[in-house]
Amino acid sequence: MDLIVNSKQTAQQPMRNGFTLIEVMIVVAIVGILAAVAYPSYTSYLVRSNRSVATAHLLDIATRQQQYRLDARTFGSLSDIGMGTPSEVSKHYAVSVDGTPTATAFTIKAVPTGSQLSQDTKCGTLSINQAGTKSISGSGSVADCWGGR
Repeated sequence: MDLIVNSKQTAQQPMRNGFTLIEVMIVVAIVGILAAVAYPSYTSYLVRSNRSVATAHLLDIATRQQQYRLDARTFGSLSDIGMGTPSEVSKHYAVSVDGTPTATAFTIKAVPTGSQLSQDTKCGTLSINQAGTKSISGSGSVADCWGGR
């Protein structure tokens, strides 16, 4: 009886701790596939988010221009209307009044800079004028780039 018990004990394999190389490689492959899908989506989200902040800022400037015109009977520069560019916009866009505003016209533009310039070729420079006409310099559509605003 003792021989049978002893032979069973030696025939048992000790418990394994850790992972095999195959298991690790499968996990690495799965993580790689997820990263390959997630990273482009994430960068696209960042570009759209930066553009959305810039369009909101341009609309705010256009509104302030209209308010300034009611008082001064002319459109003004960004300093005239008391508008600066917030850091979340200035990191990705250079915002300026295109040309000199007159009593009847202004155009405000946001030119992409840095990574926004290279990643947002679809929309490019965003602009809006006194009539509320929105435009872009890229190959996309105005509705897509301005987000339905």
